[in-house]
Amino acid sequence: MLRFALRRLLATVPTLLVVVVISFALTRLLPGDPARAVVGDQAPPEAVERVRAEMGLDQPLPVQFVSYLGGLLRGDLGTAWHTGRPVLEDFADRLPATLELALVSLAIAVLVAVPLGIASAVRRDRPIDHFSRVLGLVGASMPLFWLGLLMINVFYGMLGWEPAPLGRIGQGLNPPTDITGLYLLDAVLSGDVIALGSAAAHVIWPALCLATGTLAVISRMTRSSMLEVVEQDYVRTARAKGMPETVVVGKHALKNAAPPVVTVLGLQLGALMGGAVITETIFSWPGIGSYVTQAILANDYAPVQAFTIISAVVFSLVNLAVDLVHGLLDPRVRHA
Repeated sequence: MLRFALRRLLATVPTLLVVVVISFALTRLLPGDPARAVVGDQAPPEAVERVRAEMGLDQPLPVQFVSYLGGLLRGDLGTAWHTGRPVLEDFADRLPATLELALVSLAIAVLVAVPLGIASAVRRDRPIDHFSRVLGLVGASMPLFWLGLLMINVFYGMLGWEPAPLGRIGQGLNPPTDITGLYLLDAVLSGDVIALGSAAAHVIWPALCLATGTLAVISRMTRSSMLEVVEQDYVRTARAKGMPETVVVGKHALKNAAPPVVTVLGLQLGALMGGAVITETIFSWPGIGSYVTQAILANDYAPVQAFTIISAVVFSLVNLAVDLVHGLLDPRVRHA
């Protein structure tokens, strides 16, 4: 398993290199002039050219790429022109917000989708099965931006629910003591009940919005995998022996149906980062997603490239973790 993990880690190197090349090329194809965006539309051409030289945009693209690649090898993700700060510092400040939103979304999706998929498979063609399939179809087809705007309009605009689902905590409230950067966890660790309630009320809406697509995919995969397993001979044998249904489903069926669900779960964890860009923008969530959106609007290359590379790294590590979990769940994979 250790050799397998090392081989997979080495295999990610050329993948990341391709990602770096593609992201560098695509950001240079974005319309607009970053130097003009920095100095303003009324600035004279001399000022624009001076800023272009400071940014290194007056150099040929191969020279820019070599300089950028050298910075990456040194751990330098560049400087965000629209904030004037290193991208790494901006990411470090905003990463806890994105991480908290992604973890809450994933928890909601797993806690709802897995039991729903199991119940749908065990009670096939019954009302719970029809509900699960409709929910999966609607959740997988509904755009996140439309769902987020609908939630804000209905629950806050029409029903007048408080607090407004914007930001991480209510106005006039101080964030909990900074321990991990995750407001929910920090509020629990510091015993701040007021901050905990406000943070939970604010995170639930964007988390539900972000979890919708993930919930739909996981529930459908759980149902499909369980349907295949419950028809196997060993499951029928367990039932014929008079074992309780909870033991048959939980011990015999679910364990063997888990590998495909784990695979989809890993893929969806990577997809959450992409969905966070839309969700954070709609709900004014101060995470990496909204930061990248601001960078795109400002024609700022460095944050977009850094987000793409970090997403690729996270996706590769998640896939590696999924493969290792498969080896633990299925000895055949480990021996192969």
